[in-house]
Amino acid sequence: MESKYEKSFLLDLYRQMVLIRQFEDRVKFLFLEGIMPGTIHQYQGQEAIAVGVCAALNKDDVITSTHRPHGHALAKGLTVESLMHELFGKPTGCCCGKGGSMHVGDLEKGMIPAIAIVGGGIPIATGCAFAFKMRGEKRVAVSFSGDGAVNEGAFHEGVNMGAIWDLPVLYVIENNLYSASTPIADTVKLEKVSDRAAGYGIPGVTVDGNDPVAVYEVAHAAVERARNGEGPTLIEAVTYRITGHSRRDPCNYQPKEARREAKKREPIKRFAKYLTEEGIATDAELDAIREAVDAEIEEAVVSAQAVPDPKPEFALEGLWA
Repeated sequence: MESKYEKSFLLDLYRQMVLIRQFEDRVKFLFLEGIMPGTIHQYQGQEAIAVGVCAALNKDDVITSTHRPHGHALAKGLTVESLMHELFGKPTGCCCGKGGSMHVGDLEKGMIPAIAIVGGGIPIATGCAFAFKMRGEKRVAVSFSGDGAVNEGAFHEGVNMGAIWDLPVLYVIENNLYSASTPIADTVKLEKVSDRAAGYGIPGVTVDGNDPVAVYEVAHAAVERARNGEGPTLIEAVTYRITGHSRRDPCNYQPKEARREAKKREPIKRFAKYLTEEGIATDAELDAIREAVDAEIEEAVVSAQAVPDPKPEFALEGLWA
């Protein structure tokens, strides 16, 4: 069956997912080896959501992110170099090395520095959308949040305000089935988180979060709706985190069989299979993408390590008080 999308578009979705996965895998070992400072919350297994949603956005649209922001940052256009430098705490990083893993961002790329507070980005995205509407700008804001955020007060207040004012905002809930180590079945009684949208009078959609094309299509429709003044959409993207909540998490709370099944359904291998079976790309083409991504990441690691660490007094620069 012939795809309705251009080959270049589909291969770019694949490349971006591979970039996120291989970036995260490289960072994981840098932390484990004690080479990189700080801590990390990683995105492996959820790549199709960030890539699919951001593919539907314009450059001047904005996103807010969470304590698990690397995938969102790369999908929104931050460079591997600026992100890697940030994680190494270098002044050449996207936030001058002062944000670290949980607070990466770049306003010029349309990413507000990530917020580690659960649900904290929801009212911020709502506020951005309010500003766009007041200025008459055809721009859209997107809030990425985990399933745990839907039980926060910020979720209720932010989504309700977006709804009553018909703001150009998407509320994307990445439902990876666990809030840290707590199963969503223990915290939400609904079968679909998207059903909560009915309480605010806005559309709610549940999509396969491991299918980048499906995510793109849902996001594209919601973005167009928002841009045309029709208000917000709540998107629940169902996925599975195939890494720990943080770098020290062995995931003992996840049933082994569920983890095995999740790895069979993870987005990158699944999309690669689709691309080759449909004759859209060859194995050699996909291998070349992975090799090019590896080289880009290694170059960023080398360049980050070559930059001198900031002097202590650099911590006093850029302060507002």
